Amino acid sequence: MPVSADSPLLIEYCDDCCRWVHPAAGVCRQCGATLAARPVSGQGTVFTYTVNHHPYNPEIPVPYVIAIVELAEQSGLRVAANIVDCEPDSVTCGMAVELRADRGAGGAPRFAPAG
Repeated sequence: MPVSADSPLLIEYCDDCCRWVHPAAGVCRQCGATLAARPVSGQGTVFTYTVNHHPYNPEIPVPYVIAIVELAEQSGLRVAANIVDCEPDSVTCGMAVELRADRGAGGAPRFAPAG
């Protein structure tokens, strides 16, 4: 399910530099301009990941995938997320993913294989 208008993933953006900034900083690291949070497309690729087998949070069944997802908006724009709706063994670096509208138990964005 792609991201919906009522639960977008917001990332700070610099109108002066035309660059996305994450993690949030409030001001642009390049020019000092004030940043504004804007929704992103929700499209990305898995940059790196790990499969967690330890039940740190009883609300999240194991195993689960913790990933760094590079968003399509900009090279190097990456967010920490969970990968869902697939077997953990099927996740690969470079895999195309899309944001799900629902957040995980810990509030992390959740991405699923694109398609």
